[in-house]
Parts: sequence; C-alpha cells; structure tokens
Amino acid sequence: MADIIDAGELGPGKVFIYESNLLSVVDIQHNKTAMAKMKHKIKAKNLRTGAIIEMMLFSGTKVELAYLDKKVMQFLYADDGEQGFAYFMDNTTFDQVQIPKEHLKWELQFLAPNSDFTITYYGSEILGVDLPAKVTLTITDTDDNAVAGDTINKATKDATVETGYKLKVPMFVKNGTKIVIRTDSGEYDSRA
Repeated sequence: MADIIDAGELGPGKVFIYESNLLSVVDIQHNKTAMAKMKHKIKAKNLRTGAIIEMMLFSGTKVELAYLDKKVMQFLYADDGEQGFAYFMDNTTFDQVQIPKEHLKWELQFLAPNSDFTITYYGSEILGVDLPAKVTLTITDTDDNAVAGDTINKATKDATVETGYKLKVPMFVKNGTKIVIRTDSGEYDSRA
C-alpha cells in the first residue's frame, strides 16, 4: 500500500507522484492567509524528464509518496553511434541492465568502463545514473609539445579523455596522465 500524505507534509528531497508524474521536491514554501486555505508553492524536478516545474497545491490535496531504490552497478560499455544502449552489471547477481543512451547524454562523458556507479530505480523503471561529484579519467590525446608560455593567466590546452570527452587542461598535463574532472561542470579539477 502506497503512503498517501497531505501536500503540506512534503519537504525538500521527498519524492511523490502527482498527476502520473514522478516528482522530487527541490523547494517548498507555505503561505496562509486569513480567509483562504494554506497554499504550498512547490518547486519540483520531474525525475523522468529532468524538467524543473513549479506548482501550487492547497492543504487537503493528497499526494502519493514514492520510494526510490539505489543499486551500485558496474558500467560495462555503450553501443557505438547515437542510438543504442549503455550496459551495466549488478556486481552481486551479475544481472545486466541497459539504459538508452539518449537518457545518459551528459553522464556517458564520465562513465569509464569497469567503474561502479549508482543506478536509481522506481520499481523496475530505471530513472538514471547518479554521478559522483568527481571522476578520475585518463588523458588519451593532448599536445605533449605545447609550450608553457603565459603562466600568469593559467594557460590551458585541449585534451581528450578515455571516454571521448574533450576539455581544457593545464599545460603540464601529458598523454596517459590521470586527472580528476568535476561532473557538475565537466571542468578539470586536479591531477589524480
């Protein structure tokens, strides 16, 4: 039996179902005037589409709480081309799941084969991959002959990591160097 609660009981981080949408509360503000019901202005993220929406619910409106499951799985590989799937394996049962690549456009840039990542589920529906704040990847292509030149302005050069992601790195980084990349911005953080 699903938990049904009043909209006023929602808070940041809670996940609920409203009008067939799976929503995660980002922010909620309560407003009560003398002659009207309590209003709850909710900013929520649709977990299926990634869209941020704003909505107004009144006290007495019932919503269904949703419970998400998280499972650590190993990234195996992704099909070549735009269409296709990314494949993950459960490290304990060795079951494999596939996620359409179109749902993981940003995440695939940081998924190195044989690395563990957390997969979020709602029932049997896979919602996505939770990236860590930083990942360590190996530089596969950069100009090792670049001259350091202007060091006052933090000179950078183009580089490509093992996943094919391109970014700017400091001049001292060479091919084969392991670097740490921030997954929120995709920028170089440090040497590993």
